Amino acid sequence: MESHKLDRINELARKSRTPEGLTAAEKEEQAALRREYIAMFRGNLESQLKNMVIVEPDGTERQVTKKGK
Repeated sequence: MESHKLDRINELARKSRTPEGLTAAEKEEQAALRREYIAMFRGNLESQLKNMVIVEPDGTERQVTKKGK
């Protein structure tokens, strides 16, 4: 995610805590930016987990998988 979008997320968060708050358009923008940030964060985490290996006490290795698989 570009730094200007992260800056905008932070700017909107600060403004939401002020007495004036956010306008309806700013609330929508904030929600969209947060969804984009969370999607990016989850994608990065999943790619890191795909590259992880668990080493069992007996020395065998297994890939990390999603729960229930």
